[in-house]
Amino acid sequence: MHESSAPSLRPRRLRLTVGAAIVLALVVLSGAVGLGLLRGQAAPSESVSLPADADDAGSSSGEIYVHVLGEVERPGLYILDLDSRLVDAVAAAGGTTDSADLAAINLARALTDGEQILVPTIGASPVASAGGAPADGLVDLNAADQAALETLPRIGSALAERIIAWREENGRFQSVDDLLAVPGIGEKLLEGIRDAVRV
Repeated sequence: MHESSAPSLRPRRLRLTVGAAIVLALVVLSGAVGLGLLRGQAAPSESVSLPADADDAGSSSGEIYVHVLGEVERPGLYILDLDSRLVDAVAAAGGTTDSADLAAINLARALTDGEQILVPTIGASPVASAGGAPADGLVDLNAADQAALETLPRIGSALAERIIAWREENGRFQSVDDLLAVPGIGEKLLEGIRDAVRV
């Protein structure tokens, strides 16, 4: 009897084990399908928003470069949105100094790519189109572009670039003597241009 009952128990155990495995597999498969459906529902909202954001950020036509000079806290080159106004450029440069003549500029003006913005000093002489050479003939160290600086005696392109670089890194010149901090400008060179520049 023992021999006949043993074989009948084994197949029953085997059937239970196989049945349990099938049920378990179905439960796992259902869970995987359910998760897949949930992920499938979440994916469209991500795929719609991410490419749009990436397109705006990476679009070359969606941004402009402007060079801000003069009476601002941090003169320099800034990348702004395509529809920016002059007020946005001034804000990007840290705002204006106390000496800025806001009546001389139109803060609501739309900007264009590649333009140079000069925020003048209150009471400053009108600036000529040369980019920093005022009507009185003195070159404003805080507003002059490279071409205007190169009009100074013994100031070539390399020194003009260094003056602009120093101004962009350190802020506006507080006095003409601050030129001594620019690499390549010593006492002798400063004396030669002192009467031709102002701050």
